[in-house]
Amino acid sequence: MESAVKLEQRSFKERVISMLRVDVRKVLKSRTFYIMLAVSLLVPILMTVMMTMMDGSVSVDPQTGVETVMHGPESAWQSIGTLPGGEAMGGMDVMAMCNINMMFMAVAVFVCLNISEDFSSGFAKNLFTVRAKKGDYVISKTVVGFVTGTLMLALYFIGAMIGGAVSSLSFELVGLTPLNILACMLAKVLLMLVFVPIFVCVSVWAKSKAWLSICASLGGGMLLFMMVGMITPLNSTFMNVALCLAGGAMFSLGLGAVSNLVLKKSSLV
Repeated sequence: MESAVKLEQRSFKERVISMLRVDVRKVLKSRTFYIMLAVSLLVPILMTVMMTMMDGSVSVDPQTGVETVMHGPESAWQSIGTLPGGEAMGGMDVMAMCNINMMFMAVAVFVCLNISEDFSSGFAKNLFTVRAKKGDYVISKTVVGFVTGTLMLALYFIGAMIGGAVSSLSFELVGLTPLNILACMLAKVLLMLVFVPIFVCVSVWAKSKAWLSICASLGGGMLLFMMVGMITPLNSTFMNVALCLAGGAMFSLGLGAVSNLVLKKSSLV
């Protein structure tokens, strides 16, 4: 008597959802995830308070005698971006560089550590053997990285507001509107779809070498980092949101295909 063996073929949607469930459970059990979220919340509070205390301090170059005045924040919104017209301010404005845009580099560390752990522990090899296709893995890692990056941006925003309140900074929207702030944050969230695929692509190439993936990701990310403030300024409009959405879609699809190809063409160790 012949018995027919029927292999169940799961749809693309079912495979991706299954892979996402595995990834989410893994991330929620990871200490790295909670450490990165805690850092995202605490850094803006500490930085805002510290910069406020250093406001007006003067440093002198011993060789040239040139004095540099340190400018602390005057508005809570400076933790999110440079105020309109603030580009022309003299002196050293540390907040122009050390603001919420740092989260684009911080998410690189999370993505690289997350993926390198999969390869160093043998989890990825076992996963591709019995459960997931490589394309599903890339999609899942991109989604998890994007969601984590979004949470980090949200927590940084909350921390910036707490830091501003503690430091008695102004919350006045001079030359800005609430819609500008909303569009700015939405644009930054969508811009994560540009950065995260870069970090995923580098990480699947470096595999278990976390140090290599982090260095390469930070190096590649820095090439775009200086453009973040220009693309997502405080006075953003929904045109900025649309541009970030379009760029995020192109990078996610393009680099997602590259990451899939890298996994197919290389060993899993």
